[in-house]
Amino acid sequence: MRLHVVTDVHGATVPLARAAEGADGVLVLGDLLEFIDYRDPTNGIISRLLGPEVAAEFGRMRRIGAPRGQMLGLLERSWARFTDPAAAVAEAVAAQYAEVFGVLGGLGVPVWAIPGNVDVPDAWPDTDGVTRADGRVVEIGGRRFGFLGGVPLPPGIDPRRTGPWRPHFVTHEDWTARLDTLGPADVLCTHVPPAHPGLTYDVVTRRAEIASAPLAARIRAEQPSHALFGHVHQPLHRRARIGRTECVNAGHFRAHGTPYVLRF
Repeated sequence: MRLHVVTDVHGATVPLARAAEGADGVLVLGDLLEFIDYRDPTNGIISRLLGPEVAAEFGRMRRIGAPRGQMLGLLERSWARFTDPAAAVAEAVAAQYAEVFGVLGGLGVPVWAIPGNVDVPDAWPDTDGVTRADGRVVEIGGRRFGFLGGVPLPPGIDPRRTGPWRPHFVTHEDWTARLDTLGPADVLCTHVPPAHPGLTYDVVTRRAEIASAPLAARIRAEQPSHALFGHVHQPLHRRARIGRTECVNAGHFRAHGTPYVLRF
């Protein structure tokens, strides 16, 4: 059995159309939308709706670690040009998802997908050949694959509910409860990595991205063969072992266009 694993697609439909070549199936581990492209501010929904200048400035502010209030203020001033910003975002999201899921549905092999933090799972179109696997254990080739999407915030922090777009962040407690109810799995598939310094530190942004300590604890306790994930675009280490478990960042697909190959 050969599975191709992609994550952090961020609207990269051209390489995505080739992602199934030689594979028996494809796992998609989140972040299908491209909301803002920090490398090229002419791409993404922010650029389409607010212009590349706003996208570039927001990216600059994020790189230098500007206060969150300043970044939100930039967006709030920019959204003021729309009578209904939420409707404009919803339309742009639907258009991008139609393109991405059109490609996924045409790969010719089964696809299992979960959302990442920039996704809007309620807006995912029903697509033949694409299974929404979030919160499920699915048998593939005789092995149990456990899927859990979204990104947990640190304990005690609630998701932000302001603005026309809401990232798919969930509370630490809710995400961990869903992990606890996920059945036994031979392979764990999430968007976020387990809490492990080499896997969570991004060498470009120079900070540790969100990870899950309960996920790391489950891996240590149950020792699945693999833990597959994404979220960290430029990790210090792409892979590491927690006990016998091979923990693998499947890669920033938009940047590299190459799936991780899992054979068994």
